Amino acid sequence: GTVVVAGDNEFGQCDVSGWKNIVAVAAGGKTVYGLKSNGSVVAAGSNASGQAKVSGWSDIVEISAGAGHVVGLKADGTVVAAGGNARGECDVQNWSNIVSIRAGSAHTVGLRADGKVKATGWNKHDQCNVSGWKSIVAIDAGMGHTIGVREDGMLVTVGANHFGQCG
Repeated sequence: GTVVVAGDNEFGQCDVSGWKNIVAVAAGGKTVYGLKSNGSVVAAGSNASGQAKVSGWSDIVEISAGAGHVVGLKADGTVVAAGGNARGECDVQNWSNIVSIRAGSAHTVGLRADGKVKATGWNKHDQCNVSGWKSIVAIDAGMGHTIGVREDGMLVTVGANHFGQCG
């Protein structure tokens, strides 16, 4: 339940020595997050956009971090977010029935229990164009792309493909 971190510590993002009872971690641009076994979340590092304001979070079962924001999935299927919201990446307050979340660099993706996907945030490369996806069992989000795994094992992708990441 303890955490070790290595790397650049310019913003204190490696200052996790006192963390205990951690069951999951997420690393953002300059902030690190720990999900505690009691459903609360701790953060270390930059809070320039409010992304470290997670001390009041409770009943969290999953966390994911973007470049300047963090999202938490609550046990009841709702989602909370903190941090920069210049592109709408934190506009998750009305999401429900979510079973998994992922934060891209500046967008957020949520997998619903019915296999459909929701997305919000930066959409310059159409990385949020997931409304037609169905039968999805797993998701992930990158800098400008989103990927899903269908129940038949096939991959679906949207977004930037400059380096073949959606190939």
